[in-house]
Amino acid sequence: MHPAFSIAMAGLFSLSCVSGAGAQNVRKLSIGPLKKNENLAYTLQTVSVRAGCFPPRLRGILAYIAVKTGRRPLVTSGLRAHSGRSHSQHRHCAAADIRVPGVSDRTIIAIASQAPGIGGIGRYCNGIIHVDVGPKRRWTHC
Repeated sequence: MHPAFSIAMAGLFSLSCVSGAGAQNVRKLSIGPLKKNENLAYTLQTVSVRAGCFPPRLRGILAYIAVKTGRRPLVTSGLRAHSGRSHSQHRHCAAADIRVPGVSDRTIIAIASQAPGIGGIGRYCNGIIHVDVGPKRRWTHC
């Protein structure tokens, strides 16, 4: 995908999230030709996952993953204001822990590494992938 197109899609997604006043736990973006009338972006695992503060860049990364996989990432963790780790991007609402049902961890990581604006990418043994907009870094915690 052309980088300018990816950036434009991320911008459109960000605008749709700001202007939409729909359900609090679902962020949507309608994009053509993946599948007719398919809504993409991300969903929240539970209503207690705090993601309303995600910056446009992080929402753009999640939209990019959705477009590339054809499936909405499931956000399992967003803002964790009281995280014990002072350098955690979760404390600043700049990180999301995700799963993409039906897509391998390896594929998600490969796609995320190409997303415009990506910072950190981590992999946990339980199949959750961390993406953030902080400094570029990679890790695996097993």
